[in-house]
Amino acid sequence: MDTSESGTQSGIQPPEDTTAPLPPPRRGWRRWAMDTRPLAVPAYRRLWTSTIVTSVGSQLTAVAVPKQIYDITGSSAWVGAASLAGLLPLIVFALWGGAVADAMDRRKLLLITNCGIAVTSLLFWLQAAAGLESVAALMVLLAMQQAFWGLNAPARTASIARLVPEGQLPAANALGSTVMQTGQVIGPLLAGALIPVIGLPELYLIDALALCVTVWAVYRLPALPPLARAAARRAGLREIVAGFRYISMHKVLLLSFLADIIAMVFGMPRALFPQLAAQTYGSYGEGLALGLLFAAIPVGAVLGGLFSGTFSRARRHGWMVIGAVVGWGAAIAGFGLSRNLWVAVAFLAAAGVADMVSMVFRGAILLSAATDEMRGRMQGVFTVVVAGGPRLADVLHGTMGSVFGPRAAVTGGGLLVVAVMLALAAAVPALRRYRI
Repeated sequence: MDTSESGTQSGIQPPEDTTAPLPPPRRGWRRWAMDTRPLAVPAYRRLWTSTIVTSVGSQLTAVAVPKQIYDITGSSAWVGAASLAGLLPLIVFALWGGAVADAMDRRKLLLITNCGIAVTSLLFWLQAAAGLESVAALMVLLAMQQAFWGLNAPARTASIARLVPEGQLPAANALGSTVMQTGQVIGPLLAGALIPVIGLPELYLIDALALCVTVWAVYRLPALPPLARAAARRAGLREIVAGFRYISMHKVLLLSFLADIIAMVFGMPRALFPQLAAQTYGSYGEGLALGLLFAAIPVGAVLGGLFSGTFSRARRHGWMVIGAVVGWGAAIAGFGLSRNLWVAVAFLAAAGVADMVSMVFRGAILLSAATDEMRGRMQGVFTVVVAGGPRLADVLHGTMGSVFGPRAAVTGGGLLVVAVMLALAAAVPALRRYRI
């Protein structure tokens, strides 16, 4: 079996900071709870602990920027334009950042980019504290922040495979994804509570201070230079193209990206939440309905992460991705058919659980099926797919919702996810066969 179908022949080197004895496999009810074995590795534990702080802090800025733009302009159109202003730098620098992460010490790259993100947060704070009220300045700072984040994300994720044993990659991904999803729930709620008390500028300052924790954690990591067998290279267009060529030659990697695109583009209905909250669930209170719809998927993902022991030890990673994407589509279709708000929220929460499973095993496939000298570029493409898919979904669902109505668009999208994913899995066996 070649490397496109098995993670055991991917050329991965032994993890570099795994001197602490690993706990034995858990038995009984503890097998159902979150698998915390990767936290026994000191380097990974430091990196994960820093994520707890910064996942909340980053959400404070994510709330503060659109709030400040809306306060200045009174226009939601400007808020949407600002989001697009950050998308192009994210795409460009994530692809380039993946190539950079394969060409230099990933620890050094993480130090540089985390410091850059922290400085950007300080500049956000300074402009807000000074009362600048310039949308142009906010959009420039947002573009800078997304560029640094695009450089940072591939190196951060690619480093995990050098810190924990290969068999614990799903557990490590579940730990990281659970923290990030928790931040998406807690961060906006905390921002809403803090703005009336301390003011909007201080949200940026809290984020900048939280990033200091990340810088310290990265500083304590071992050096993560390219492996000795990797040829010296420059991070240029040729390396980026080589990354896409590598994907095309390894079907399981290509299919892992396609699985996420199918799930998100056809099955992410968030653009229709406002209309559904007003028209379908308005009797429950439009504000309550809207808040519950937006919170349900992240809450489901967190619950899935808390009970990740039920799946993180699975070895058939390809089947786990296929099942998770099909489960996501079925749950979204169920949501579209639901007229009761609480039933709808339950379906969205189930979709969140499926999304967590998909994230865990797609991430594990990218880290185990790719060689170390390609992991950064794979994570760069992954970052672009994760960021771009939901934005394409917003356009598609918004258009289809206007033509066919929101419930028909959501239901049809969910069923399309199920049909396309099953057809793809049947037509191309590489994903079905992949296991570690």
